[in-house]
Amino acid sequence: MKKSSVLFGALWLLASLAWQPSAWAQDLPARNQYSAKGADTCLECHDDESASYSASALFKSKHAHRGDKRSPFGAGGLQCEACHGPGALHARNKKAASINNFGADSALPVAERNQVCLACHQGTTRSAWHAGAHERANVTCTSCHKLHQPRDAVLAKTSESEVCLGCHKQQRADFHKASAHPVRQGKMACSDCHNPHGSTVQGMLAQPTLNQTCYSCHADKRGPVLWEHAPVAEDCALCHAPHGSVRKALLNKSPPLLCQQCHSTAGHPSVARTGAALPANGGTGAIFAIAGSCTNCHTQVHGSNHPSGAKLMR
Repeated sequence: MKKSSVLFGALWLLASLAWQPSAWAQDLPARNQYSAKGADTCLECHDDESASYSASALFKSKHAHRGDKRSPFGAGGLQCEACHGPGALHARNKKAASINNFGADSALPVAERNQVCLACHQGTTRSAWHAGAHERANVTCTSCHKLHQPRDAVLAKTSESEVCLGCHKQQRADFHKASAHPVRQGKMACSDCHNPHGSTVQGMLAQPTLNQTCYSCHADKRGPVLWEHAPVAEDCALCHAPHGSVRKALLNKSPPLLCQQCHSTAGHPSVARTGAALPANGGTGAIFAIAGSCTNCHTQVHGSNHPSGAKLMR
């Protein structure tokens, strides 16, 4: 009995000495550890010759601004690991462990990638992100923003539209039409009207209503006026295409067809004078409906302050 106990103990000792924990178990503590040298560890591989990005460009960006305490590279910041997570294990064995990747090939869910950015970038412009169309469409922050660059194209008015129109193809086509807002010319940016970080208004508008958005520039149409044209106060888009149109003044349709959507032709000479509609041919075409059509007479279509302007003619 005594000999068997000694034999069992010897076998157990040999087995315990032979067993070694798995590589993953050995590295478990390191998975939550930051690299000892911070960004210096990262830049040993991710330098200017790296295919991923340029290190020198990173240090020209706001994220690497050492004088800004809000920056990851500011005083006490975690540098690269502030966004990419603990990298001690990744630095030891690139194949065995990875860090947070924000590219298109990232294994992280979109919500987790965006949350890294939203942890620092908070404020009124992003307060409605979780109610916006971009969030519902699983758009990532890095789909629009370029972080490891000295200049983020989406933050400059002259280049912002190219970023937006990369996805919004219909709007790109509209801006190439004969009558359009001067977005392609760099005089306007998409963010002048829209809040890309979310809005509770349809179309992610920056203002509470479409009309208020238009009035930001077209203040002369705001009113109040003595004689009001109802569609103007209701919705500018009833008559105008906001991004672009083949007709002048961004109109949805050409007059008098545009006007006749609301105004009946009965009792009013609002049929354009064409060859078939000439009086000699039995037509009832009105000379007043050519060229500017209804606006030949009703010049104040947005409203009139004239005491005799009930018909918006003066």
